[in-house]
Amino acid sequence: MTTSSAPHTARTIGLIGSGNIGSTVARLAIAAGHDVVLSNSRGPETLSDLVAELGPQASAGTARQAAERGDIVVVTIPLKNYREVPAAPLAGRIVIDTDNYYPRRDGNIAELDSEQTTVSELLQAQLPNSHVVKAFNHIRAGDLASQGQSGTQGRRALAIAGDDDAAKAAVTELIDSFGYDVVDAGPLSEGWRFQRDTPAYLPRLDTAGLIAALAEAKRYAEMG
Repeated sequence: MTTSSAPHTARTIGLIGSGNIGSTVARLAIAAGHDVVLSNSRGPETLSDLVAELGPQASAGTARQAAERGDIVVVTIPLKNYREVPAAPLAGRIVIDTDNYYPRRDGNIAELDSEQTTVSELLQAQLPNSHVVKAFNHIRAGDLASQGQSGTQGRRALAIAGDDDAAKAAVTELIDSFGYDVVDAGPLSEGWRFQRDTPAYLPRLDTAGLIAALAEAKRYAEMG
């Protein structure tokens, strides 16, 4: 599925995590006409410089406040901390999961090592009443900041996966507002197709290239 540049709905984007990807998403969101509410694990006062840089469309709060105020909430924290994401204020909300599994950072997670589930399905289980969409995990923050473009010819494409069609449509519109085409990889269970070490992970690909890369993906067990 691809998108075209068109008028976009202005939204409030909540960010749980304001590191490289989170701050980049915040900048892109503001440039596209959205408001942002930033949060991190250290408290809103530590985000004052970033909020000042981003301007009046940005504010800082706690993770709960970012969850409560966001029309779409981006969870962009180390995977090992996913159980700290507050479930109650995210009930009914669209949640973008940007995570990847890095055992050296996150420790070993048995159900991921055995490939019986995927990263975003873990977050969905933590947030049973939210609509989780996997996105932004297969592009470097610097590339995300610089590679979006207007128009529709030859744009870089980004993959999404999710179980709720309306949530995926909203995330597709958001990504399009950042200047990227979108390829829908299917349900959350297919999110492994653009996890680390797969053909779709990190290269700059247009829509046709990303569709091919997703099709070529192999499970870790198959990689040997």
